[in-house]
Order: sequence, then structure tokens, then C-alpha cells
Amino acid sequence: MAKARTYSRHTREVVSLLGDHIKLQRKLNHWTENELAERANISRATLQKIESGELGCSIGLVFEVAVILGVPLFDPEKVPLEYQRELIQDKIALLPKKIKYGPIELFDDF
Repeated sequence: MAKARTYSRHTREVVSLLGDHIKLQRKLNHWTENELAERANISRATLQKIESGELGCSIGLVFEVAVILGVPLFDPEKVPLEYQRELIQDKIALLPKKIKYGPIELFDDF
């Protein structure tokens, strides 16, 4: 039997908030659960899980539903997503490719 995954309170709150945003935008668009599920090519049950903030949903599905509805995930109006990604990739390029764990040398010659 698989061990149940635990999540931090912050993670649970953020996922729940995103689900609420998705539900609000769906209702503002006057779409039924079935209509949005069909547009996203997912089941109505999966959409209900996304809207209720269930943590087991695929992040790709959640983001796709948000994009279909126009729910902003990042703020591309302030800084374009491509530029944000370039900045992050530039920072990653400056870091070592592998994280090496070795013996920790202590300087204890006081």
C-alpha cells in the first residue's frame, strides 16, 4: 500500500486558491462544468477535482484549464514569460551541472 503524500499548508492553500480562481472564471464565462471539461478534453470529475483544489491532479491539466479560461498563472503583462524563462535559464547556467556531496571539511584549529 502506498504511503499517503503530505503537503505543506501553503501548498494546500495555493492549490485551493487556484481552484477557486478557475471555478470563478468558469462561472463568469457562463460555462458549465461539462462545457469546460469538453474544451479541456478531461472528464467532468477531473474538473471538479481541479476546482476543489485536490492535490492529486496533474499540474499540466490544471494549467491547461487555467489557460483555457484566461486565469493568469504568472503575470506576463509585467514581464513576458519568455523573458522570465530566459532569466531563470541564465541563472541555472551559472550553477554547477551536478550537485556534489563530499566530505565536509571543518576548520577547528582555534
